[in-house]
Amino acid sequence: MLSVAVFLPLLAGLVLLAVPRPRDGLVAWTWVCVAAVDLLLVLVLWARFPAAVGPGQDAVGGFAYETHLRWIPSVGAGYHIGVDGLSLPLLAMTAVLFLACAVHSLRQRRRTRAHAVLFLFLQTVSLGVFSALDLLLFFVFFDLSIVGMYFVIAGWGHGRPVRSALQFFLYTFLGSLALLLGFIGLYLAADPHTFDIVELTGRPPLEDGGPVAGLVLAAIALGLAIKTPTVPFHTWLPPAHTDAPAAGSSILAGVLLKMGTYGFVRVAMPILPGAWREYAMVFVVVGVVSVLYGALVALAQTDVKRMVAYTSVNHMGYILLGLGAAGLATADQARAAALAVTGSVTQMVSHGLLTGALFLLVGALHDRGGTYRMASYGGLAGTMPLLAALTSLAAFGSLGLPGLSGFIAEFQIFTGSLSFAPVPTAVAFLGILLTAALFLRALQQVFTGEPRIPEHARSDDLTARELVAIAPLTALSVAIGVFPRFLLDPIEPAARTLVALVVR
Repeated sequence: MLSVAVFLPLLAGLVLLAVPRPRDGLVAWTWVCVAAVDLLLVLVLWARFPAAVGPGQDAVGGFAYETHLRWIPSVGAGYHIGVDGLSLPLLAMTAVLFLACAVHSLRQRRRTRAHAVLFLFLQTVSLGVFSALDLLLFFVFFDLSIVGMYFVIAGWGHGRPVRSALQFFLYTFLGSLALLLGFIGLYLAADPHTFDIVELTGRPPLEDGGPVAGLVLAAIALGLAIKTPTVPFHTWLPPAHTDAPAAGSSILAGVLLKMGTYGFVRVAMPILPGAWREYAMVFVVVGVVSVLYGALVALAQTDVKRMVAYTSVNHMGYILLGLGAAGLATADQARAAALAVTGSVTQMVSHGLLTGALFLLVGALHDRGGTYRMASYGGLAGTMPLLAALTSLAAFGSLGLPGLSGFIAEFQIFTGSLSFAPVPTAVAFLGILLTAALFLRALQQVFTGEPRIPEHARSDDLTARELVAIAPLTALSVAIGVFPRFLLDPIEPAARTLVALVVR
C-alpha cells in the first residue's frame, strides 16, 4: 500500500499526459480526486501503523509497510521503502498540503495539464523522499524534487521567474551533489558496501567519528543545509518564494524544505553518531544564528511574501537547534534529548501546515491587489474578515501562541535543549519575541486602520474554493495545539530510539 500511495500521483500524471486535449476542468478535478485518494491511503497507513510495526521492534527493524526489492545489486542499492514514527507524520503532512494546493488551483487556466502533472510528479517524489530506506533511492527522489520545482517557478511564477528558478536550481543542485558525495563516502566505508539505510544504521561504518567521518558528515550536512535552508545557505530562498506561484511557494516551504531537516534525522544522526556528537555544537550554533537572522531580516521586509519566506529560515533554525542539542546528550540524559528531537519533528509538521497556509493566503491577497507590498493595504479586516481571521490564526501559530501547533513544537525543543545547551537556547528565545513582532506588525499594517487597497483591486473575501483549501490547514494546527497526542504518539518512540542510536 505504501508503494501505491507513493506512485499513484505519478501514474495519474502520466495518464493525464496520454489523454488527448483534456478539458481544463477535467484535469483540475482529476488532480483533486487523486490527491484526495492519496491522502486517504496515507490515513489508512496511519490508522494501521502501530500494528504494522509490531511489538518490541526498534528503529533498526521497526519500519512498517516495508518493500525491499533488488534494484542495482552491483552497488548494493535496492528499492527499499518503509515508514516509522519520524516519517509517517511528514507523509501525512505532504498529502494534506498537496490536496490543499490542488483545491486552491481549481481555477488555474494557464497550461492546466502541465501544471497539474508537475504537482502530481512533485507529490510522488516528495512522498518518496520521506519513505526511502536506501541512500541512492533517497537521492533520486531528493534530486527530482529540484527539477519539478524549477519548472513550477519558471512556468507559472511572476516577477522574474526564470532567473529565480535558475538560481534555485543551481544552488540546490550544488547541494545535492555534495549530498551524493557524502552518500558515496558512507557506501565506501561500509563493509560490505551498501546504500541501505537500515543496514547502515544497524552497523554504522564510521561510528567512532574521526577525520573521515567528519568529512562525510560535512558533505551530507552541506547538501541538507542548502535544502533546509540554514544561514548562510539560504540566499536562494527569498527570490524563489517571491516569484513562485502561491501553490508552488506552499509546497516549497511546506514540503521541500523538510527534506533537508528530515535528512538529518534519517541519515546524518543515526548513521554518523560519532561525528554528530563531535560537531553537535556547530549545528546548535548554526540553528541559533538561523533563528535570529531569519527573524531580524523578516522584520525588515516591506514585502509580505518575502517576510513569510524569511520566517522559514527562522523556524528551520529551531529544528536544527533541537537536533544539535540532542547530540550533546549522554545516555543518562536521553529522555531530555528525545524531547528535543520530538519537538523538532513536530516543528516540521507545524511549519509545513502553517507556512503552507500563509503562502496560500498571501497568494489570495495578491490575486486581489496585484502586489505584495504591505504599505499598499490597510483596514482589510472590515472588508475581508475571513482572510483576516485565517491569516491571523496562521500567524499566531507561527509565533508560538499556546493552543496552536507552533507552541507544542517550540516548547518541546526549548525544554529538551536547555539541559545541554542552556546559553544558545536562551539566546534562541529572542527569536520568539522577534517573530511575534514581525507578524503583529504585518497584521496591523494590512488588516487594521483606515481601509486602503491598490487602485483597481478587488475587495471580495475568500472564495469557497480558497476556504476549503486553507481552513483545514489552520484547523489541523489548532487540533495539534489542543490535542497533540495523535501526532506525538508515533513520533515519541521513534525519537527515543534515534537518541539511543546517537548516544550509543
